[in-house]
Formats: sequence, C-alpha cells, structure tokens
Amino acid sequence: MPTNPLIDCSLLRRLRGSLLIATAALATLPALAPPDAALTAQEARRRWERMAQIRRDKFDLVLPEAMRENDIDMWITVVREGLPDPLTEDLGGGYVGSTGYYVFTDRGDERIERVAIGVGGYRLARSRAYDRILGSADLRAFVAERDPERIGVNMSEQIGGADGLSHSSYLHLVTTLGEPYASRIVSAEKLVSDFRSRRVATEIAAFAEAGEISREIAERALSNEVIVPGATALEDVAWWMMDRLLERGLGTSFDFPSVYITGPSGIEATSSERIIQRGDLLMIDWGVEHLNFATDMKRVAYVLREGETEAPASLVHAYERGLEARAVIRRTIRAGRTAQANSDAIGEALSAAGFRPMAVFNQPYDTPTTDIMWGNHSVGNLGHGIGPSIAFFNPLRLTYEVRPTNLLSIELFAYTPVPEWDGAKVRIPLEDDAVVTERGVEWLYPPAERILLVR
Repeated sequence: MPTNPLIDCSLLRRLRGSLLIATAALATLPALAPPDAALTAQEARRRWERMAQIRRDKFDLVLPEAMRENDIDMWITVVREGLPDPLTEDLGGGYVGSTGYYVFTDRGDERIERVAIGVGGYRLARSRAYDRILGSADLRAFVAERDPERIGVNMSEQIGGADGLSHSSYLHLVTTLGEPYASRIVSAEKLVSDFRSRRVATEIAAFAEAGEISREIAERALSNEVIVPGATALEDVAWWMMDRLLERGLGTSFDFPSVYITGPSGIEATSSERIIQRGDLLMIDWGVEHLNFATDMKRVAYVLREGETEAPASLVHAYERGLEARAVIRRTIRAGRTAQANSDAIGEALSAAGFRPMAVFNQPYDTPTTDIMWGNHSVGNLGHGIGPSIAFFNPLRLTYEVRPTNLLSIELFAYTPVPEWDGAKVRIPLEDDAVVTERGVEWLYPPAERILLVR
C-alpha cells in the first residue's frame, strides 16, 4: 500500500470519479424486469413432470413399434460427461460421471426393457421411466445376457439428430462389447427418426403450447408495440423477441430471429442495423424452444405509409394467392404414403389449381403465374425435425412414410407479380406447424391468415 498521503488522495479522487461515471451509466440502463410469475411457484418442477410423462408415454407406446419395425433388438445410446447425445433430453437426461448408456432391449415382452447404466441423478430416478438405473455395470456381460442379433447405435450420414455417437465413443463401444457383439452394431438412423417423429398426445399438447407462444411473440414483434417507423432497426425487433424468451425461460429454435425486409430484388436486409421505414414489407422467421420442443414459423407485416389504412392491393393479392396455395397443400397431404409421394401429389394439385410449381428455389419464372416452392419439413424437437419430410432438401426422409401424429411445418413460398415493382415477383413466405392425423393435416394453433399492419 502507498504511504504518501498525496498519492492516497489522488487515488481516492480517481476512484471517486470512476464510481460517479459508473453510477451515471447504471442510471441510464433500463430496470431489470421482475421474475416472470410463470417461472415461480415450482414452474421448473411442472415442466419436468410434463417431460417425464412424455418420456414414459413414448417408451410405452412408440418405442416397441419403432424397434420392431426396424428390426433392432437392442438400442444403445452412449453419453459422456460434457458430450450429450442429441436425444439426451428425450431419454431423461441425468448426470454422467464418465461414460453412460441408455440401453433398450426387446426381450419379447409387450414392453421394451429400459436400463440406464452409468447415468443417474434425482430427476432421472424420479421420472419412473426406467426399469433399473445402475450406477455401474459390466456392459459386455449385460449385453451378452440378452444376446441381441442387431444392436442399434446413433450414427447417420444424413440425419444430424441421429448421429450422436462420436468416433471415440464408437471405438470405446466396439472395444467394450468385443466379438461377436461388435459385429452386430448397426445404424439406428431410422429407429431414431421413428421414435422421435411419432407423437403421443402429451407431446402434441406441449408442442401446440410452444407454437402458440411463438405466434404471440412474433405477432407482437410486428406491431407498434415494438416498431416505430423511421427509428426502429431490424435488429432491435430481434433483440426484443430474445428478451421475451429470456423473461419466460424459453430457448430459440434457430439462434437469432430472422427479421427481414423483402423488396423487388428479394431480401434487402436481415436482423441488421437497417431502420424500418414506411412502405417496408417485413417478415419474421423464427421458432421457440419449450419443453424439449422447437417450433418453426413465419409472419409477414406491412409498414403503412402516411395516409394508408391498409396494405397495397397488389401485396394483399399476392398474400391471398399464397393462402390459396397453402390450402391446396394442406388438403393434399395424407398419411400412409411416402413423403415423396405426397410431394408429387402436391405438385399435381398445385398445377391443377392454376399455380406453377418451381424447379429451383428462389428462381421464379418470368411469366404472370404465381409460382410455388414448398418445403413441408419435419418439425418437433428441433426446428427442422428428423422425421418424414415433404421437402426437397431432405432427400433421405422423402423416402419415409408419413404417419399419423407426425409434426410438419407447412412451409411454402409464393411468388406473384407486383405491378408497382415493374412486374417483379414478391416472395410471400408462409409457415406454420401442424400435426398429421387420419383426417389429414390439422393446425396446432391459429396459422397466419393476413398481412399484419404497422401503423
């Protein structure tokens, strides 16, 4: 410590000045919002209880058929400390000290045996999803006692959510099991897709809740609650949405929300410092993570010019053409046929209804037609799910059969000429989440039906 009193006083003056500056800076910050009431009164426990119920229902009702249809006798998911599998939450989470395994065995009974080895913790034990939770066990002896012919593990070339087994974990598993079991390891790619994408009632209820939350926040974001024309930037809207997630203890499906402006030449700016102006056509593409589910949806808004009370008739017409195409798509999708067969049927139905299906994304035809590109992809635990997908960008899952309870994002882009844009086509994006039933496709919350207005 310095002993010179002049030095001490100088130091005190500098500290006092710094304190005053810091205090002034803090005074300019908005007050922290009080904890949301929904996050109090054991909300964490309620959310966990719902996820535990989903897990039990999935193990009882979906897992047996998924394993047997894919001819998998034993399914092993390997987890390591600091390296969870994409399905860790689906399977119950828990604490892993080094290496753990979720092991599911078809022993010929009505239900599938479920054992967690090297994974534990309060919530896993209390979930009542597993027959046994073993702190440790000889995995080879455990497997040999059951003697499975085909052992599925999470590795996949085309489905990221089914490719959780790392290279070192694979080598560890092969060494631990030894022969003949190491040679019986096969990809559980299709099993994982079926297990995740075939939904029980508790999942559909939870996903619908997540969808309603994402709709509410997106539609508030595209309003004067958030936007002041001439002052608010695109990124301001995106950050406002992120703050709403933070307040409610939610996650985001796709990192930062895409808040963008579309003009005659296409997308002009996305979630940037670009200031929103009157006459802008705004879009939001985003999703909410809630209860291990992730939504995917879009909304469109128009910023009124001075004197306007509604969006220009040409934009309203383009939007309504998109809604007409969506209705065609929705009534065409059927369970019981492959995603590719559904896609082919959609193309035929759109053509019959006067639309022109597109061959290449974002390359509309130089004709007066309304051109349509669709990508009705799987959705659920990820914003882009891993089940059957009626989307050109999921070639493997185009071969999968669409089944009742599959969750789909009904997504399309409608390109319609706009006279005020010298005939250039406006791209109207529509996307909302739905469930496939025996009756067809059913919405899980109110879908987009109009261009929102910012005054």
